[in-house]
Amino acid sequence: MSRVRKEIAITTRNARRQLKARKKPYCRSLGPGAALGYCRRAKGGYWVAVEYLGKGDYRQAQIGVADDELAADGIDVYDFEQARRAALTKIGALRSDDRALAEGPPPTVRMVVEAYVLSRDAHERELSEDGRLRGDARQRLTRHVLADEIADLPLKALTEEGLLSWRSRRSPGLSGATMRRIQNDFRAALNLAARQYRSRLPADLPTIVKHGLAVAGASAPVARDGAALPDADVRRIIESARVVDEDDGWDGDLLKLVAVLAASGARFSQITRMRVADVQVTHGRLMVPTSRKGRGAKKATHTGIRVGADIIELLRPSIAGKGGSDVLLQRWRHIQVKGTETEAPRWERVTRGPWSSASEITRPWAKIVAHSGLSADVVPYALRHSSIVRGLKAGLPIRLVASLHDTSSAVVERHYASSIIDAMDELSAAAIVPLIPQQESAAVVPLRPAEKSKLGAMTA
Repeated sequence: MSRVRKEIAITTRNARRQLKARKKPYCRSLGPGAALGYCRRAKGGYWVAVEYLGKGDYRQAQIGVADDELAADGIDVYDFEQARRAALTKIGALRSDDRALAEGPPPTVRMVVEAYVLSRDAHERELSEDGRLRGDARQRLTRHVLADEIADLPLKALTEEGLLSWRSRRSPGLSGATMRRIQNDFRAALNLAARQYRSRLPADLPTIVKHGLAVAGASAPVARDGAALPDADVRRIIESARVVDEDDGWDGDLLKLVAVLAASGARFSQITRMRVADVQVTHGRLMVPTSRKGRGAKKATHTGIRVGADIIELLRPSIAGKGGSDVLLQRWRHIQVKGTETEAPRWERVTRGPWSSASEITRPWAKIVAHSGLSADVVPYALRHSSIVRGLKAGLPIRLVASLHDTSSAVVERHYASSIIDAMDELSAAAIVPLIPQQESAAVVPLRPAEKSKLGAMTA
């Protein structure tokens, strides 16, 4: 720029007052191919960003009014330093637009959400035993994002206000948990795009996504101690599972699933991936696959959990004569056979396979809870809460409880605080010893026989 334009003093008001009014800007270099320009008018002037395009060509973009007559506010009126920063930002945005145009059409919200859905489907197929897809993310994003006007917005035009408007258009009937799942999926799709297209998108896009899709109250810890059940209620659930299993012809599959959930405290997605070899009979232990949650450092593939002999005996039929790589917990799959003029349609068993979705336990669980006499609000995850609280009340270290349940100590401390306090209180009480010496009462000296006789004579 210095070989094309002469450097002029424009940093102060007094220096700018000495300049003659003209349309051509007086320039100050900001680096290779970039400059801050000042256009002097009869009264005051304004700032422009100037970029050298090569072969004697330039392009300009107006920034704002110079603080020649008015005080600078950094919004409409700029001093030199504010104008310099704004010019660099403006030129950077122009260059980013040029690169995006050269690399192809600008990515839109629809484009990146559809790509994210395809990647999620591929990941689910890879992890699924039978290639079946849950498709939860696809359904949520298709209904609540791709069907909305925000889908056709270019990513570079996405703003925090636009995301907040999208949130306000969601159905008021959605529960808080459902809305959080939708936002989490949408946020994941946008963050993935921000990494893939970072050279073509504004640098502050991750910040826009973070604040525009922030979950209200997400930082407030949710106490889960109240969801834990007493051991007696857990036994009632298992016994009810046995009854429902027999009545509905589950052949023990439902009972084993519920019993392992209760004994291990693991998630449904973990125990349904267990293999026959994961039952260590001699050690009374289940090797539960770790969850697929998180993107941190690699962790162990399994967590060893000690269980009672009753659970091992319950699982013996599932491991007898099976290969170590066979899925441990399975269930019957059915197909509906069309009815005839004399027979109604019926369901027939066709094959056995692993449990594929937690939704498969929804109906039988409702029957189990109803039979046990517990509140209908009790969910299968209560068995996990109960296991965690049981470990804490037994005095196990928080870190050990967290490790056995494939979570972090911070999560346990955040959500099970009252149980931790109760357990620590009992341990602390056991360490209390008396510290103040007991006051001894005055010694009683027995009278001698001679003194007794004198005392008797005096009282006579």
